[in-house]
Amino acid sequence: MFERNFDYIVAGAGNGGLGAALTLAKAGKKVLLIEQHNLPGGCATSFTRGRFEFDPSLHELCSVGPESDPGNIRTLFEDLDVSIDWVRIDDCFRVISTFSDGTPMDVTMPSGRTDFINKMEEYVPGSKPGMEKMFRLFDETTRATDYFLETKKQDVRYMLKNFPNFLKVGSYSVRSVFSALRLPQKVQDILSTYWTYLGVPLEHLSFFHYTNMVKTYVEKGAYIPRYRSHELSVKMIERFRKTGGTVLFNTRVESFTFENGKISGVKTNRGTFNGTRFIANINPDIVYGHMIPKQYVPSREKRLITARKGRYGARMIGLYVGLDKTAEELGIRDYSLFMPGGADSAVEYSRIMHGMKTNEYMVTTCPNIAIPDFSPEGTCVYNINTLASKEEWSKLEEKDYFSFKKMIAEKLLTQLRDRAGIDLFGHIEELTVATPWTFARYLGVPEGAVYGHETNSWDGIMARHMASDRESIPGLRIVGASGKNGAGYGCAYLSGVEEATAMLRSEEAGEEVARCETFKGQRKAGKA
Repeated sequence: MFERNFDYIVAGAGNGGLGAALTLAKAGKKVLLIEQHNLPGGCATSFTRGRFEFDPSLHELCSVGPESDPGNIRTLFEDLDVSIDWVRIDDCFRVISTFSDGTPMDVTMPSGRTDFINKMEEYVPGSKPGMEKMFRLFDETTRATDYFLETKKQDVRYMLKNFPNFLKVGSYSVRSVFSALRLPQKVQDILSTYWTYLGVPLEHLSFFHYTNMVKTYVEKGAYIPRYRSHELSVKMIERFRKTGGTVLFNTRVESFTFENGKISGVKTNRGTFNGTRFIANINPDIVYGHMIPKQYVPSREKRLITARKGRYGARMIGLYVGLDKTAEELGIRDYSLFMPGGADSAVEYSRIMHGMKTNEYMVTTCPNIAIPDFSPEGTCVYNINTLASKEEWSKLEEKDYFSFKKMIAEKLLTQLRDRAGIDLFGHIEELTVATPWTFARYLGVPEGAVYGHETNSWDGIMARHMASDRESIPGLRIVGASGKNGAGYGCAYLSGVEEATAMLRSEEAGEEVARCETFKGQRKAGKA
């Protein structure tokens, strides 16, 4: 028989759920972690085909940093007593594309602030002053971010004195700020490379969000775990269990239960489990739309769902290739290679949304460049990713599914050969294609949108953090890609730790889990 009563119940053992569950267990709480699959991690996992083991989603992590200058992700894992064998990626990226003026672009940008700025000066003479100004703005934005996260009630006078430039640009898009800084167009073209990591074109991508990602990639470098992202998940589960936590795999949370107006438990395929406080590593549209009785869904969440109108971030397509030659033999020299059809992110995004006939975007990784023994001797692994159109996949007939995947594989491999000179045809031993349907089925995310809700000016990181920290449903918090920090591995881990810590603080302050008001009651109180 299973234990049925817990202090905290965490639904979903993805990155956010793992971070939350381990934080709570380390605080001495009786914690139950429930996962629908037989393995932890969600996207942070691995799978095998033949003699190859693939990582399905991780390209690289920012905010890790070296031991001598750790970033918040390295520090997070250390604080959780989880030891990871981190491997540093040498360069930021290589991009093969076309500049906005039509000239060819083949640019490799190094890690390190000074090296990055100097290399940009080589590619675009005269750009150094503008780049230095941009990084000073990055610095101020980072200080402002720390202030926002560490201070519950912000002092406007303090902010005007210490973060005046941030206040001018914090709510604007990346494109608007680049224009205000008067950065040369070629510089903007190169700096736009990372936009797909967040799944939003520069015209809508929050400068605040962009800054926090790019600054850490450039200054602290990118890292990957030696044993794939599954190393992160397995070691977190091991530590969770050793700390006293209980985990149930192959268990699906179907709904949240209420008693006397208070959230009281979760109903699963293995029965009901009772708790006092809850964390859901589940898309909020699913939580509020399908897992909570309608009378307990707060008006704020209803309005938010309506405002977002199902606007989800990127839908991914992944091509995982096991090759019978080494990277060197195949002419592969870059860990990370971006190949957009052009430098204009708005144009690229539009092409992607019109489907694979016009979609020319792709980004590749070769783990063997960073970890030579990543695959069996004499072989290598190559991953190719692109973004997908909602309309194209929602209209695809089941009978056409496999032929469509074959077309995608041939298109991406051909583009790789023609644009980068890397010919994998004739050397493919294993090949697997993951589609939005794959991610939707495995992760339970709407439409296969692994990035959660699209971040933009009104629904970006800053807006989410500045919103009231009050739990919409007392005793319940949501973590993961649609949380306050947005999408990405690091953001998900941080969201789990931050939300769990916030719940611990409220418990320590003696705050009771209040009774949920029905929607009707909120209307009477003038809250709807």
